[in-house]
Amino acid sequence: MAVNLGQMMMSVVDTIMVGRVSAAAIGAVAIGTLFFFAAAISGEGILLALDPVISQAVGARDVPAQARGIQRGVVLSLVLAVPSAAFLYLSPPLMVALQQPADVIPLAKSYIWILIPSVLPFFLFIALRQSLQAMGKVRPVLLTMLAANVVNIALNWTLIFGNLGFPAMGVAGSAWATTLSRWFMVAALAVVAWPLLRPLLRPWRPESRTLAPLLRMVRIGLPIGGQRMMEYLTFGITALAMGWIGTTALAGHQIALNLAAVSYMIPLGIGGAGSVLVGHAVGADAPDAARRYAHLALFLGGGVMLLGGGLFITVPDLLARLYTSDAGAMAVAVLLLPLAGVFAVFDGVQAVGLGVLRGLGDTKIPMIINLVGFWGIGLPTGFLLAFHFDQGATGLWWGLVMGLAIVAVLLVYRIKVRFAQDMPRVMVDH
Repeated sequence: MAVNLGQMMMSVVDTIMVGRVSAAAIGAVAIGTLFFFAAAISGEGILLALDPVISQAVGARDVPAQARGIQRGVVLSLVLAVPSAAFLYLSPPLMVALQQPADVIPLAKSYIWILIPSVLPFFLFIALRQSLQAMGKVRPVLLTMLAANVVNIALNWTLIFGNLGFPAMGVAGSAWATTLSRWFMVAALAVVAWPLLRPLLRPWRPESRTLAPLLRMVRIGLPIGGQRMMEYLTFGITALAMGWIGTTALAGHQIALNLAAVSYMIPLGIGGAGSVLVGHAVGADAPDAARRYAHLALFLGGGVMLLGGGLFITVPDLLARLYTSDAGAMAVAVLLLPLAGVFAVFDGVQAVGLGVLRGLGDTKIPMIINLVGFWGIGLPTGFLLAFHFDQGATGLWWGLVMGLAIVAVLLVYRIKVRFAQDMPRVMVDH
């Protein structure tokens, strides 16, 4: 949870600090971040195949399989960086086609292009982080994340506002801070965790480059990537629709969504822990333990989001003031934050549900569930409310609430069915 919060805080800091520039700057960072993760999130999902592969190998005490898994994660990172970077380079015309505000597009284009060099360290950090997490070794990741937040704050302060003799770069300065921080993160993690990583990365195993096992990992990870892409694009399309309403709506949406995303990092961490512990239990052929871990993770994830949702409902104005003094953007954020409080519990349950099913290697059905909930129900409902019934920003967010609720309920049912069955170990080498 602390690592997820640390990673999210880097985005929060970017938004808060660039928010002191202008509402257009907030909107540019929102759109730029949207496009970056649209390019990278499928690859991130593919790398999450490391969770069941390595955690189950740890449970089975199969060290060679752990080494092959982490080495294949590095190979996949190198491969996935190429199409993601190409998409970012070619993406600016899409902003025009999607009718985003004219004052936001030039700033967002600059932001996106500066982020291109950060794609490779982004993927490498995920590969190393998931591998270490699956091994139950999270201290190096936590230390790295704490240091990266300090570096990111310092770089934002220096480059956005022109301190220490640097020119005031605004949105571009925030992008450079993010890119440099991502390179710092992967380098620092490799150094801090080298005693743990060295026996798994050296010697390099020729079979780690063999195509068939890599494709098997991709087959496990691709549905995760598809699920994450569909979920992310649901929120991304909602952001684009906010841009059609106006810059103020987009800025307020970004503030509310950023706060919701901060709270989401907690159940996401619980889901990650559930995935690892379920994987360890499956590898050790202990199905009863796997079931206990799954049930406990669901209980914790839903419970903690009750608290987060309560804050959004009771003090939305106080939270919005952390981000901006712009009256229009703050008004929209205050309007949307109580809705974030409504969907918080569903969001927590679905985050944990995806994690514990991932620990089994069960990835295809969760992707279909996301397709039904978000694209079959959530998005159409939100657009209908927003543009046909003139509910505007709140209509779009009620669509998010409905989509998350459907996904959460269906995932709980899937867990009930899947954990009542046999739990074979995921094998990519055979």
